[in-house]
Amino acid sequence: MPYYRSMGHVPQKRHTQHRAGDGTLYFEELMGEEGFSSDSSLLYHRSIPSAISEYRVWELPDLSTIPNHPLVPLHFSTHQLFDEDNTDVDAVTGRRLLLGNHDVRLSYVVADTTSPYYRNAIGDECLYIESGEATVETVFGDLELSLGDYAIIPRATTHRIVPKGGVRIYAVEANSHITPPKRFLSRFGQLLEHAPYCERDLRGPSEPSMVEGSDVEVYVKHRGPGPGGIAGTVHVLPDHPFDVVGWDGCLYPYAFNIADYMPITGKVHQPPPAHQVFEGHNFVICNFVPRKVDYHPLAIPVPYYHSNVDSDEVMFYCGGDYEARKGSGIGQGSISLHPGGHPHGPQPGAYERSIGAEYFDELAVMVDTFRPLELGEAARATDDGVYAYSWARGDKGETGATDG
Repeated sequence: MPYYRSMGHVPQKRHTQHRAGDGTLYFEELMGEEGFSSDSSLLYHRSIPSAISEYRVWELPDLSTIPNHPLVPLHFSTHQLFDEDNTDVDAVTGRRLLLGNHDVRLSYVVADTTSPYYRNAIGDECLYIESGEATVETVFGDLELSLGDYAIIPRATTHRIVPKGGVRIYAVEANSHITPPKRFLSRFGQLLEHAPYCERDLRGPSEPSMVEGSDVEVYVKHRGPGPGGIAGTVHVLPDHPFDVVGWDGCLYPYAFNIADYMPITGKVHQPPPAHQVFEGHNFVICNFVPRKVDYHPLAIPVPYYHSNVDSDEVMFYCGGDYEARKGSGIGQGSISLHPGGHPHGPQPGAYERSIGAEYFDELAVMVDTFRPLELGEAARATDDGVYAYSWARGDKGETGATDG
């Protein structure tokens, strides 16, 4: 984030002595991106942040993938992945991998148990709350999350996820950083007037928590010998990592609610980039929200059939009216994969039926990747096996609104 924040107690000058009231010296940590040539923050710890007393291998859940071959569009149902009476699942170790490549991984979890302390050392994470509430406790402070919230967690941020009851989370794990689109930003990093959200919509963490404790386990996901070049290690820390008395800088976790996204509409149908909210290396995140639609007298409000020749498109349907996709099997919690090389668009009948529509009541999160996605175990477990035929079956759907 290019927006400066200061929380807790920090010294007047960076890289100078910072002491407690009894004279004890605090330990300064510089957490910075891109070789300390981009955004960073300074954190002041009571204990040495490098200390490790034990370590062991963390056996990660199944991260294996297989190619989408033969090449077909697919439909998965995330709500089939976890039982209704699902218990003792946490939002870190309980994630099930849907899709992935060397740039990004898409997972889903229904969690009701506090996660272990966790640090993703590979890239930033974007967590979308489909339903429920949770607190993301971090070394910077806490984020309170509820329905429709995105949380952006910077790479290597120590945190844990504490559900309040059950919470459904769609997790986007990058091998890079996740930021607002560059075209929405001034050269100094301010969100511009044409951006669909602004700084007022972004929620930073609370004051940092001071937690006592010893022999604290932190689960670290990192580059290594596992599937996709990913491995896990558990570090046991002699002192609790949440010992920060203050921090300042431009690198920290933050939240943004999808309801605060102001959709860009037009006289005729707007292309998917008009719905973008974040981006990472070789992928973008868009959201489709309730909105007034095209107002040209001859407009066709649903998307034209389109071939995104450089991308795979993943649509997560997370709210709204899914009569729009009648005949395709898509509903709440569904995910569609439209691979590059396959032209896709509205279901049969939707093109004509959309004429005259003035408003679409839908909610969907889309991830477009610029390298092909492979299928994780969760996608293989819930593939309906028939979605590829849905345009040829002759089903007469209602208005197909999203660009998926």
